[in-house]
Formats: sequence, structure tokens, C-alpha cells
Amino acid sequence: MGQLDAADNEIVRQRVEKLLRLRDEEGYDPYVVEKWERRDSLKTIVERFSHLEADQVDHAVTLRTAGRLMTLRRQGKATFADLADEEGRMQLYFQVNELGEAPYEFLKKWVDTGDWIGVVGHPCRTRRGELTILVKEYKLLSKAMRPLPEKWHGLTDTEVRYRQRYTDLIANPEVREVFRKRARIIASFRRTLEDHGTLEVETPTLSVLAGGANARPFKTFHNALGLPMFMRIAPELYLKRLVVGMMGRVYEIGKNFRNEGIDTMHNPEFTMMEVYWAYADYEDMMNLAEELIRNAARAVGPLRIEWQGVSLDLEKPFRRVTMLDMVKEHSGVDFREVRTDEEARRIAAEKGLSGELKGSESRFAVLNLMFEAFCEEKITDPTFVMGHPTEISPLSKRDPENPDYTHRFELFMCGKELANAFSELNDPLDQRERFEDQVRKKEAGDDEAHVFDEDFINAIESGLPPTGGMGIGIDRLVMFLTGSRSIRDVILFPAMKPKG
Repeated sequence: MGQLDAADNEIVRQRVEKLLRLRDEEGYDPYVVEKWERRDSLKTIVERFSHLEADQVDHAVTLRTAGRLMTLRRQGKATFADLADEEGRMQLYFQVNELGEAPYEFLKKWVDTGDWIGVVGHPCRTRRGELTILVKEYKLLSKAMRPLPEKWHGLTDTEVRYRQRYTDLIANPEVREVFRKRARIIASFRRTLEDHGTLEVETPTLSVLAGGANARPFKTFHNALGLPMFMRIAPELYLKRLVVGMMGRVYEIGKNFRNEGIDTMHNPEFTMMEVYWAYADYEDMMNLAEELIRNAARAVGPLRIEWQGVSLDLEKPFRRVTMLDMVKEHSGVDFREVRTDEEARRIAAEKGLSGELKGSESRFAVLNLMFEAFCEEKITDPTFVMGHPTEISPLSKRDPENPDYTHRFELFMCGKELANAFSELNDPLDQRERFEDQVRKKEAGDDEAHVFDEDFINAIESGLPPTGGMGIGIDRLVMFLTGSRSIRDVILFPAMKPKG
């Protein structure tokens, strides 16, 4: 609706003219109305008076409600309308004998679809059986200059829906419900974590270093400090500093920013929950992940869900499997038997991945490449994939029985990563070596390699207890639990390239 067609432009012109005449002829300005006491929501009215029978009016009850007029159907001395509020929709019945001549003429002359009105009236059910409010009085609260999206029939153009979410929310009540469910999912996370004695905290979103994950950051400049700064890609290193500082169990739900591509699963600004528990490990995080996800599912519906035609049972224990076993299962290659980097690259090329190879990859990097190519999309049921190579896990504790691998997992569902967790690396000497390795990768051209954070090294040199940590993508979880196809369907204002 930012680019109105000729018919819509004419409607806007007529409504502006009507507003000016309303002010001039009636001395009424709807925009100076300061308050309307709404005692009854439409959802509550429907619940309270569903028992009314056809052609019955409950004159003993006076309702006081408000909302947006979605339709107007004028029939001489009577007018029917559909009123909508945040969660409900209900028919209104305006009758000249009930309102009086002047208020009814005002309705006919000055009120349009899209306008906000306050209503006082009695609950009734029409002869045709529709629950209705018989209006005794009303007040025009705000006038809409623009027509309802697609004349209230519903907005389906995804480009317009994402760019102008307000029109999407007006036209599509099911979209409003998605975002109500999103709020309930986040509230469920908070309840579960607080039940486990976990403290909610806030850490910086703007910093001189962008650490905590391997990703390309957004860069800006702080004029007063004269410093380049970065939007955070993850809060991990700050949260672990708090565990060092004896805060025990902490979590944060907030925005992360990654300067990467946009698709159905990625938005440059997204919401993560990260949690860190002192004296815990990655197995504790697996148990917590299952609990968080089940509780979130219960908050919005059943534990048996369907996403894009795939049925999932969240009540069943999530599968736990190593990356090595997954690659063997889906590619037939047992990397336990692969001894050299050259052998690994040769096997990958034979499997059709030569185009993905630069020629310098280690066998551990090739293992991860094989997992991404042959395994990820085949994972349907919730699955913890464990035992990532140390080389690609710079913040994770090594497996003491096989130091080339780590105590780390990623949670996948329907071929999509949903969570990432570690037994956190708390050896400052090992951490320094891994940061130095990441610096070498960055110097070799890897824009997503982890930065060297000297202050974080200082922090864990002060002593980080054994700690389990995890991040869960809130947006993706909301997608799964609401059946949404795209991440843009669960972010109110997703990133969009400007028109023109």
C-alpha cells in the first residue's frame, strides 16, 4: 500500500476531503479523542454470550467495547458492520430507532471501513443466528485515510505483507496469532529457565570485538570514542565472563546480527536464547534443550506437530548420534579409518564434492563438509549431532578420550539447525592456541573465523568452572511450532531491500 494504485489514491483523496469537511461542518476531530474505556473484548463477549438463542436480546447487559470496522453494509434505516479487535471479530447492528436520527445520519455520512470506533450496546443473536451487538451508542475514535488491504478480503502478496506488516496484521488474523504464539514461546523459555534458578541478564549488542561465533559481523563507527565497533554475532563470551564472575546460571534472550545471506532460514537480525550453567556439561544442555522445546510446544499446542508436511512427535526422546556415525550412515564413509587430509579430500571429490574443496582442507574440515552435504537435509526428527571436530569448535572442550573431537552438539530438526551447545572450554592455554589458529584462518581469507579476544582469555585465566552452554534459535523454533514456512513469517519486521 506504499505504492497505491489509482483507485486507492482516489479513496485516500476522498477520505482526506471527508475529514476536512467533518471538522468544518460538524466541529468533530476524531484524532483529539483521548480515551475510550473498553471494558469488554470481542473474544470475551463471544465466550460469555454464546448461549443466546436466535432473535434474543439480553437487555440486562450493557457492553462497552471498541475496534476497527472491517465492513459496513447499509440497508436504509439499519446498518450491519463487522468489528474486529486484537483477538476477535463480531457483528454490529446499528438501527435508527435505537440510535436516534442524528447519530445514525452521522454514521452514514462520516464513518467508513477501517475506522476505529467505540461501541456501547446489548448482546443479541439475529434471526439468522449470528451473535451481534445491538448498538445503543458509538463514538468515532480514529479515522483511516487509507483503504483496508485488498478491501478487507485478505492480503496475500508476500512482498507487501513483509514490507508493511501493519497491513498484514489488519488483513490476516492468523498472522496476529503467530506472533501471540511467539510471545508465549519466549515466556515459556523464561519460566523454564527461571525454574532452574537461571538469572536473566543483558550483555552488550555493540562491542569493539564481534566474538562468540564464526560469522561475518556488521561494522560501524563510534564517533565519540573514535573507534570501529561491531554489532554482536553472539553474546557467548560476555555470558561466560559472568560465570567467571560467580553469577552461577545465566541466560539472555536477545538480538544477534550477522552480515550474511537472506533466505527462508536466515535473517541478518535474529533472536537467540543463550544459557550457561556452572558445574554442567553438554549432556545437561541436551536435557535442558528437550525440556525447553517441549514446554514451548505445550504453551502453544500439542507435542505432535506438523511442519511443511512433516509430522514430528516432540514427546519422544530426541535421537543422540555422533557426526562420525551420521556421515558413515548417509555416505558410507567411516572417517575413523581416514588417516590423512589428502585421503579425505580424495574421498570427498569421489563423492561429488570437488567443487566445494579449496585443496587445503584438513580431514576434520572435510568430515564437516561431508556432514553438511549428505546428512543435514536427511535429519527429520529432532536429533542431537555430537562430537564435532576440535578444529571447527574453537570454544568447546575436547573429548579427553579423543582430543581431535569435542563435547559439542548441534540440534537438527527437519534438516535445519536449531541449537548449538558445548561443554565450554575452560583451559586458558588451550583457548589461546585455538584463538591463534582462528587468527591464522582469518589472515588466510576466512571472513568468518573467530577473532582473538585477549580480555576473554584474561577472564578464563581467572578461573571458569566446568560449564555447559547452549544457544537456541528462537525464530526457527517459532517457525516449527507455528507451521510457518519462512523466517520472515515469524519476524515482525524482517530485513527487506528498499523498493526502487
